[in-house]
Amino acid sequence: ICRVRNSLNPTTKFDVAARKMSVNMLAMLAVVACVPCVFSEPLPSVFAHGMGDSCFNDGMKSITAALGAHRGSYAVCIPTGDTQSSDTDNGFFMTMDKNVDVFAEAVRKDPKLAGGFNAVGFSQGNSIVRGYIQKYNDPPVSTFLSVHGTVVGVASFPKCDPSGLLGPVCKLLDRYLVGPIAYTKFAQNLLFQADYFRDPKQVDSSDYKANSQMAQWNNEGNTVDPTIKENFAKTKRFAMIKAEKDTMIYPNDGEWWGCFDTDGSTRLAMKDTRWYKEDLFGLKTADEAGKLFFNTTDGDHLQFSEAQLYGWADQYFLE
Repeated sequence: ICRVRNSLNPTTKFDVAARKMSVNMLAMLAVVACVPCVFSEPLPSVFAHGMGDSCFNDGMKSITAALGAHRGSYAVCIPTGDTQSSDTDNGFFMTMDKNVDVFAEAVRKDPKLAGGFNAVGFSQGNSIVRGYIQKYNDPPVSTFLSVHGTVVGVASFPKCDPSGLLGPVCKLLDRYLVGPIAYTKFAQNLLFQADYFRDPKQVDSSDYKANSQMAQWNNEGNTVDPTIKENFAKTKRFAMIKAEKDTMIYPNDGEWWGCFDTDGSTRLAMKDTRWYKEDLFGLKTADEAGKLFFNTTDGDHLQFSEAQLYGWADQYFLE
């Protein structure tokens, strides 16, 4: 409650003009003092999990709740399946674009996200967040915090062991992402991972330009979608966290918007890529506007502490 305490001694004698002036000044002070100080709650945080994970897993539940408590705001992990198993499976057997559509529908159905939110992506989840930004961004992402992300795709899957836990998926990747079949419509509709597989030696091929989902997102295909740049510009900050010893995202330059050159071995930093030089999806515009931020972790893929996550959120979230 705003109150102005009258400190004037009522016995003091003023002439009428002075008394009126004092009253007017007090009234003005009252107006200024009673303007409410608006302490708005920080924007919500929305998480997108990585490959093989699920929003229903204890780890994702815990880290989502922890950041929400740290920020003092609503936090939610948005699955693309209704159960733990379907959410996990959809990270493999639902296309990248369809995952984005399901994610966007869930965002729009949550009234707590109607005013916008900060997005946190882990690994493959960053493809979903990037897709949401470029295809929808309504309600808008304020800051996109990409932790070890597949934002511009990968050139291979070096840690996918056909004899390991993800054996069946790795066998499919090995079968269909080697050679010219990678960019057929069949292969692109087979696996989420196929959609962000970007073979640097095939980026000039007609199949890549026509069928690759990554090519469409990068505006390096046969057609250019101007709404991608428009929606990209609605996000205020892009905080890119790269794992210095990442053995999952190859090359890890991609975590900072870089890639391999067409020879398949020369590493290109962000500003040396075609998508930056030609501003194909708005990255150069965002950089020149001071929206891009870069940080690193010392270890391997998704090796970071809770304290580091808090630090990134505190440093990069604007609202």
